[in-house]
Amino acid sequence: MKNALKPLKLAAGVLVVMASIGVASISAHAQSSDAAAAPTAKSSKASNKALSKEVRRAMTKTKGLTSSNINVRVRDGAVTLAGTVPDNSQIEKATEAAKSVPGVTSVKNAITIREVGR
Repeated sequence: MKNALKPLKLAAGVLVVMASIGVASISAHAQSSDAAAAPTAKSSKASNKALSKEVRRAMTKTKGLTSSNINVRVRDGAVTLAGTVPDNSQIEKATEAAKSVPGVTSVKNAITIREVGR
């Protein structure tokens, strides 16, 4: 009877090993495809640059806004506006222009007023 159980135990052991190898390869595959989906630093930088250009374009097209002294920084959809404008009304116009661009998740406005000639 003991000899009859030996082949069954061996077969069960082989099945356990094969199953664990199969699970490990599935797990490794899932990890590699997840890593491929994560944005790289290069693609993130390109995306930030493209969004920055779109924000700049939206501000240039906004009537009543002098955007030549406004810097636009973007990081993962979060926009920071810095620089100067001639009057207070333009600060809100710059913020609204940036918010109107698809892909912008938030806008931090650090624009200050600098009167013309100063």
